[in-house]
Amino acid sequence: MNDCIFCKIVKGEIPSKKVYEDELVYAFYDIAPAAPVHVLIVPKEHLSGMNEAEEKHEKLLGHILLTAQKLAKTLGVAEDGYRIINNCGEKAGQTVFHMHFHLLAGAQFTNLV
Repeated sequence: MNDCIFCKIVKGEIPSKKVYEDELVYAFYDIAPAAPVHVLIVPKEHLSGMNEAEEKHEKLLGHILLTAQKLAKTLGVAEDGYRIINNCGEKAGQTVFHMHFHLLAGAQFTNLV
């Protein structure tokens, strides 16, 4: 996707504060954090959202969750707790249509469910 902001960040065309990168994902700090720790984990492959994921993405999706766990430990927030969020679709709050997961920590969150 030529106009996707997250694709441009992954390619280095738009600067970001990188936290982690490997062959499948790129993680960086959110520019408008909703918590003291707010990292976005995006797959390097462009998928508009969870509805586009297929069985062939099973490894990628598991890798994203394990990456979130690894980052929580690296950032020193694993023991106190953290939240992993994926918004799918406009009504769910998705504003950038490149699948991404929010890793939030460093605050007391209210129970939503």
